Amino acid sequence: MEEVTFRDILRAWPIVHRYLPRTPVYRHSLLSSRCGFDAWVKHENHLPIGAFKVRGGVNLFANLSDKQRARGVITATRGNHGLSIAHAARMFGSRAVIYVPKGNNPDKNAGMLAMGAELIEHGRDFDAARAEAEARSTNEMLRYVHPANEPLLIAGIGTFAMEITEDLPDADVVIVPIGGGSLASGAVVALRTLRPDVKIIGVQAERACAMQKSIEKGSIVQIEHADTFADGLATRYAFELPFSILKNGLDKIVLVSEDEMREAVRLALETTHSVAEGAAAATYAAAWKLRDELRGKKVVMVHSGQNIDRNTLRWALGSFDFDA
Repeated sequence: MEEVTFRDILRAWPIVHRYLPRTPVYRHSLLSSRCGFDAWVKHENHLPIGAFKVRGGVNLFANLSDKQRARGVITATRGNHGLSIAHAARMFGSRAVIYVPKGNNPDKNAGMLAMGAELIEHGRDFDAARAEAEARSTNEMLRYVHPANEPLLIAGIGTFAMEITEDLPDADVVIVPIGGGSLASGAVVALRTLRPDVKIIGVQAERACAMQKSIEKGSIVQIEHADTFADGLATRYAFELPFSILKNGLDKIVLVSEDEMREAVRLALETTHSVAEGAAAATYAAAWKLRDELRGKKVVMVHSGQNIDRNTLRWALGSFDFDA
């Protein structure tokens, strides 16, 4: 399998910043006070689709041949990856065919359709939709874009970590959520080159922890279910390319519960005035869970996305009881 190197991220840097704004790293005083450490947030939710994934989509389409762009691409998603591909396809005048599982986030579906994507609902979960998209790509000769096993995506996404090293060169810890693993992979490739001393902590949902189990075992593991409201984390597989990067690149993976992520949606809103979808909330949940270990350190939490649908947001905020 093709590797991703820091040189790939360097090549992606001018492409990403030609089409996308740089995202801020803000210190949030109330969050710092509550957690007991110097709390900084990398606001990837400020990107055009409200999530980090668009960095990879832009880099991918910029590197396709004219023939590939003319034919179009096909992929599967729970939302943000699809929004990224739809956004980049529209930007580059290409076609995007996107598979989602039945019952997918309706707001993310609407966003993809609004950007001109061809949306197909298939299967009970992301992995079923992914398998169908892969089969169709072969039949119709469309360029299949895997949401994680795609070096161009990881290289584009890794530019976020380069921004952190420029804006906050003395950070002690960076916390990133892990679904398919492209965000964490980009962080590892960039930070292990630029800041080998920084601690990188990955976060997964207890109910969708295929990567954690795979790293623990030392080989790829498939779990039976990925039943979490954090749709950005909901995959039953650990994918080969991220696994190869993360197995020796992370300092640890923390697992968080549904209740912890639910409460973290409120924590993010109260302390940063930013809406956090489930995967982003996982970062805050892990930071809160590790607050004693992180006390006194400069910690960057990656706010990976804000695309939570209204019903899930209402549910998350409705029964939160924060114990300061």
